[in-house]
Amino acid sequence: MNELAPGAKGQGRLPENLAHFARALRAAGLPVGPGAVIDAIAAVEAAGIGERGDFYATLHAVFVKKHEHTVIFRQAFDIFWKRRGFMEKMIALMSPMAEPKNARKQTPEAGATRVADALYQAKQEEKPKPSLELDARFTMSAHEVLQSKDFAQMSAEEIARAREEIARLTLPDDARRTRRFAAHPHGAMVDPRRSFRRSLRSGGATIDLAMRARVTRTPPIVALCDISGSMSEYSRIFLHFLHALTEKRQRVQTFLFGTRLTNVTRALRRRDVDEALALCSTGVKDWAGGTRIGATLHAFNRDWSRRVLGQGATVLLITDGLERDGVEELAREAERLHKSCRRLIWLNPLLRFDGFAPKAQGVRALLPHVDAFRAIHNLASMRDLVRALSDEREAIAPRRLLAAG
Repeated sequence: MNELAPGAKGQGRLPENLAHFARALRAAGLPVGPGAVIDAIAAVEAAGIGERGDFYATLHAVFVKKHEHTVIFRQAFDIFWKRRGFMEKMIALMSPMAEPKNARKQTPEAGATRVADALYQAKQEEKPKPSLELDARFTMSAHEVLQSKDFAQMSAEEIARAREEIARLTLPDDARRTRRFAAHPHGAMVDPRRSFRRSLRSGGATIDLAMRARVTRTPPIVALCDISGSMSEYSRIFLHFLHALTEKRQRVQTFLFGTRLTNVTRALRRRDVDEALALCSTGVKDWAGGTRIGATLHAFNRDWSRRVLGQGATVLLITDGLERDGVEELAREAERLHKSCRRLIWLNPLLRFDGFAPKAQGVRALLPHVDAFRAIHNLASMRDLVRALSDEREAIAPRRLLAAG
């Protein structure tokens, strides 16, 4: 482990590096306090500095308290303790590292931007910022950049701003008339029972007609969100969106699935979003693990479909569709789910790529049974989804895409 923190034993730099590492985690959004730093130093002293995996597991047990924080912690650990070819000039302030001569440019991974901002914030503050005069007509505003930026590449500050934007989303008026009637002063139909009851007040001399009209209600929304490892960088921001949706709509049911199905509707009904997400994290046992889409859809169709898919429900299936085993079961259960609801909308983050083609077996098994196929990776795509809940016209026809692929 000496190569990870030069001079850790001889010069006593390991506690200092752990303090800097904890400060970077806190800036990246993890709830790390001074007590956690003391616990980390004591845990490392007790466990000893041996293999890299042991050192990672020791720090992970101390600093990570929620499943969704694992992605950020892993990125911070790799950058701080291992990766010497990633922004070396700024990381030299916190951990002495040698700059390689031939450094390859790598595309930022999920959560890397947020961690990099936390690691190099102090270094950037020391450098004088050059004054630039730009013409606003040829630049994009910060709001426009935030709308189009991928959730996986947002910094901690941008994630916080995105949560505020999600909380301010205005849902469209997609109320639909039902077959039920209710009293209405300007209704078009006479309510005989209430009219005769009113006539009893005057002894039947006069009849004051009571009117009624059809009841309009918003259709139920059922969300099935994938929280497997391939979707971990999007899971938390999707839960923020579903929490805002649950707060503004009365009939919203949310299910999370990886290798098993978990109903988190009660947890998302909490007013405080952090408390709601904490309950979701503790209630789900397979966060950021494997995925079994066909088996979880089978469990939903068997145990929950008749309870929550009545009255023209709309189903939001949030997954990348990367299913390897049980493709036949996936197609069968997706067909059954499609027949049980009024509309099945598949939200896939992979659709953000221009060269996306339905080549995966899971994607080809799902496409024939969905009514809409949409991208969900930034705020602009979320706003398009909100507008699409009341408009059934889609720009991407799933069956046409499948035929073209």
